[in-house]
Amino acid sequence: MVTRHLTFALPGDLATPTGGYAYDRHIVEGLRNRGWQVDVINIGDGFPRPDAVQLTKAEEMLAGVSADIPIVIDGLAFGVMDKAAALLAQTHTLVALIHHPLALETGLAPDQAEKLRDSERAALGRVRYTIATSASTADLLIADYGVPRETITVVVPGNDPMPLSIPSADGIFRMLTVGSLVPRKGYDVLIEALKKLADLPWQLTIVGDPARSPETASALIRSVQLAGLAENVSLTGALSDDALVAEYAHSDVFVTASHFEGYGMAVTAAIASGLPVVATTGGALAQTIGKAGLLVAPNDAEALAAGLRSIMTDAHVRARLRNASLAAAKELPAWSDTVARFAAAIEGLA
Repeated sequence: MVTRHLTFALPGDLATPTGGYAYDRHIVEGLRNRGWQVDVINIGDGFPRPDAVQLTKAEEMLAGVSADIPIVIDGLAFGVMDKAAALLAQTHTLVALIHHPLALETGLAPDQAEKLRDSERAALGRVRYTIATSASTADLLIADYGVPRETITVVVPGNDPMPLSIPSADGIFRMLTVGSLVPRKGYDVLIEALKKLADLPWQLTIVGDPARSPETASALIRSVQLAGLAENVSLTGALSDDALVAEYAHSDVFVTASHFEGYGMAVTAAIASGLPVVATTGGALAQTIGKAGLLVAPNDAEALAAGLRSIMTDAHVRARLRNASLAAAKELPAWSDTVARFAAAIEGLA
C-alpha cells in the first residue's frame, strides 16, 4: 500500500518565522491538502543545543509513533540526535530533512563544528532516506557526510505568487534584506559595506527575528549606531506574510551578505518580485540565483558595496538585473510542485 501517513517531527513551534519552518509549514499543509494524514510533533525547544533531558524526551516522543509510519525529522534537531537515531532506526523508518548542515553555522568554535559534523554524520548513517532542499546541500551531504547519492532526493522550496516591485520615484534607493538576526546572515559585513555608500541616498530595511540570537541583534544595532547609519537603517523584526510581501513590493534591490545558505528562500521571493539581487556565493546561493543577480564572495564588504553602488548609480545595470529576475521568476517552482515531489519521495519508501 502507498504510504500516505507520516509523522513530521521538528523542534519548537511550526509557526517560527524562518525559511526552514516556512518550508516545513508548506509541506505539512500541502500534504494534508492532498489527503495525507500528517501528525506534527514538536520535540521541544533548545535544538540544536538540547540538554540531556530534552534529547531523552524527544526520543521517547518519537519512539511512541507507530512503527509502520515514516518519521520525517527536521535537520535542525536531527543533526544532534545521533544516539536517538541509532535506537529509533531499529524499529522505525526515519527520513532526514536537511536544510543545511549544522556544522556550517557561522560563529562556531572549531571543536563545536567538528562535534556537530560527527553527530550529524552518525545520525544520517541511520536514516532510510534523506531529503535535501537544494542540489548544493545534497552534494555536501554526499561528499562530507557519506550519504549515498541514491538515498537522497532534492526537493527545493516552492514559491508563492508575488506582486511586482515598484521602483522608488523619490530619489531614495530602497534596499531590503530578510533573514533571522544570526551570525550566518553576515549583517556585520553588510553594515561595513553600507558605510562605503554614505555619499548616496538610500534606506535599508532589515526583516528578521532577533530572538534567535539576541547577542547578534544587539551587536547589529550597535554597529548601525556607531557607523552613523541610524537614519538609514530600519529593523522591523519578524513580519506577517502580508507585511513582508509589501516590503518586497516597495523595494529597489534585495541584498544578502549571508555566509552560507542551504537554498535561499528570501532570495527567490525577491526574484519572484522582479527585484535586482546582490548576494554572496555562500552555500547554494549562486545556484539558486543563477543569472538573476550580482554575486560576490562571502565576507567581502568591498565587493558587496561595489555591487550595490553599480545598481544604485547605473540605470542600465538595474534594468538588466530586473529583466533577469523577471525571466528567472518564470522558472521558479510552485509549492504544489514541491509538495508533489516530497510526497513522491515518501511514497517511494513503501
